[in-house]
Amino acid sequence: MRILHVLGKLDRGGVETWLVQLLGHVDRSHYEMDFMVHTTNPGAYDEEVRALGAKIIPCLHTSNPLEYARNFRRVLKTYGPYDCVHSHVHHYSGYVLLLARLYGVPIRIAHSHTGNREEDAGLSRRAYLSLMSSLIVRNATVGVAVSELAGDSLVGSWKTDRRWHLLPYGIDMRRFVPVIDRTSLRTSLGIRSGALVVGHVGRFVDVKNHRKFLDVAKELSRLDPSLHFLLVGDGPLQSQVEAEIFAAGLTGRFTLTGNRADVPQILQGAMDVFLFPSKYEGLPIALMEAQLAGLPCVASDAITPEAALEPGMVTWMPLSAPASEWATVIRQVISRRERPSVSIAVRERLSIETCCRNLVRLYNPLATGNTDSVSVSLDVIHSK
Repeated sequence: MRILHVLGKLDRGGVETWLVQLLGHVDRSHYEMDFMVHTTNPGAYDEEVRALGAKIIPCLHTSNPLEYARNFRRVLKTYGPYDCVHSHVHHYSGYVLLLARLYGVPIRIAHSHTGNREEDAGLSRRAYLSLMSSLIVRNATVGVAVSELAGDSLVGSWKTDRRWHLLPYGIDMRRFVPVIDRTSLRTSLGIRSGALVVGHVGRFVDVKNHRKFLDVAKELSRLDPSLHFLLVGDGPLQSQVEAEIFAAGLTGRFTLTGNRADVPQILQGAMDVFLFPSKYEGLPIALMEAQLAGLPCVASDAITPEAALEPGMVTWMPLSAPASEWATVIRQVISRRERPSVSIAVRERLSIETCCRNLVRLYNPLATGNTDSVSVSLDVIHSK
């Protein structure tokens, strides 16, 4: 079965990390996966994806519908035929799946990864969102949402549509097994001995809300000189964040690592508490991985509660609460000195192997050609 995944770029991010792990665990003798991206710029995962036997195929001009359609058709003629187009580009999936239907692709999957409802969108943007949602409803043979919030943000009627399924991300649990030398790791990151570390993992983009992290860091620095702050990731706002850190006189209290391939080890060995003040999320893998690493977490209540793997592992804070309240809660969490653990049952439910099996269950019934009425029972919904 040949599957074409559609996404913007194979950079390090939650969706991309999950897709690469999926590629590494799926039975590639039965499921051949390629990736169509909307750029010619190299992505952080390109080399790894090609090493696993997948092709990375640019398809440009997303803002020019006719040119994009010509490029899309060229991709299918050159590299196809494909049995399935699996689209991960949120509302733009409406146009992607329309083209896939017009060009004869039998299996068309819309996958929602974000919780952004864009409730403050302007008139023209709302018209675009409405059009794309209707195209998804008309052209998708299957829909997948990583959380209830993610489903709500893409198609309002998804809960009553038998084509749609709730499927949380899978995580490669083997990445959390190695024993970490905390002293060596922290020394390599320039973190002073004895420091308590408040950390974050995420791209430097507006939704991740690094500004809130900085405001909280300023309060914490004033209250506790032993704290250090660790930011993992890169992105377009990184230079702005660095400038604000410098202006606040906190350069010596911050470590910015850029992109790292050893995020689970950094979570386990370099951080004491995880701070995640995002403005919205579909199902944040970084927050899930922080819990798997045994970190107490303080996160924005704008994030779906499905991201809490066990009761009490995440302390939810109102996004609108002042930085002083966030700082107070973080100090309380640190003072408890707890390293929470995730049960074996939850680890099994959230493993990449379980996710892969359930995703294949969505692919397989469709391979018979019965694409009109698909009903797959998935037992992977998070416990409330």
